[in-house]
Amino acid sequence: MVIQIINLTHSDVFKKYSSRYKIYRDVYQPGLYGLEIRNVPRQLASEVQKIVLHENEICYKSENVVNNLDLFIPGAIWNFKELSRRILSGGDEELGYKITNIIKNYEEYDLKSYRIGEKDFNFSLCYTMGILNVTPDSFSDGGLYLNEIDAVNHAINMIDAGADIIDIGGESTRPGALPVEEKEELERVIPVIKKIIELKPDAIISVDTNKSKVAGEALKCGAKIINDISGFTFDPNIFNIVKKYDAGIIIMHIKGIPNNMQQDPSYEDAVAEIFDHLYKQTTKAVKNGIKNIFIDPGIGFGKRFEDNIAIIRRLEDFKCLGYPIVIGVSRKAFLGKIIAADVNQRDIATAIMETAAAKAGARIIRTHNIQIGTQVKKILNQLH
Repeated sequence: MVIQIINLTHSDVFKKYSSRYKIYRDVYQPGLYGLEIRNVPRQLASEVQKIVLHENEICYKSENVVNNLDLFIPGAIWNFKELSRRILSGGDEELGYKITNIIKNYEEYDLKSYRIGEKDFNFSLCYTMGILNVTPDSFSDGGLYLNEIDAVNHAINMIDAGADIIDIGGESTRPGALPVEEKEELERVIPVIKKIIELKPDAIISVDTNKSKVAGEALKCGAKIINDISGFTFDPNIFNIVKKYDAGIIIMHIKGIPNNMQQDPSYEDAVAEIFDHLYKQTTKAVKNGIKNIFIDPGIGFGKRFEDNIAIIRRLEDFKCLGYPIVIGVSRKAFLGKIIAADVNQRDIATAIMETAAAKAGARIIRTHNIQIGTQVKKILNQLH
């Protein structure tokens, strides 16, 4: 079972769920939320429905593909708290505790904090992650920092400009990109990591890789976070590497692989599918003893234009997973489609979208232009 709290304030979101669950329009009211429990065994679904209906509340149901049921309960957060108490006392304890935990994650999202390296991250605030692509073919800055000296200088400049984390990638993950051999990726990123740490010992470095060998060598050299576009599905052994070094992880969602991810991707419900993937992989990470976990819905990674927009508009719906959200919209194609601008003319649009994402719950802004990103961060944190 997967449980999700859904903000139904946006009329199109309410319309989506009202169509699926045959909800009457007059149920809608400002501030309405939904508690969706997906893939519920039929007997348990029947018990939950009885508990809900006993209090003259509404519980909708829908068949799902595995012949179990999905349940949808509209209401306010306090309604869901009361439901969890009733299920705990008279129904299924495991489900009751799961609902209680989801509500706690949602309500205490801004209270989360991590210590990474020598830095404390308080996630009532927003932080910046500067992008450093040590590649010849990344979509925005490919080839600019392939040289070690140029890469290190750019990283130092971003740190001095206010970057809280530097995210280093040695393999392009742009649409259509081909994989890079492990040896070549190591040769690109390891010398850069070592030099940055030499010059800035307190620097917090994240490495964008889906290979366990690269992850291990990077962490051995002083990196603190592994950022895997596959959410650790391409090479599950990375979980063991991260655990060994007590490192942080960013679990992202991708549909397909970079080479084919934008070849006609499709979803019945993009947000639900991404949420389920993140739930599954974060659960595995916890079972592997990993503590500092971040999630990233993967803007532009196997997503259509409308999927990217839906993710930003519904970013709040990911908060109930209980992990700080990383967002990467920097200079991406969907922004270019909105403003009709090429990749090098999207920094203002990037800042606007990053602001919207941060207001909806993003806590790490992964960006190319760290000067503008730092301004966004400072203004948002001042308004906190």
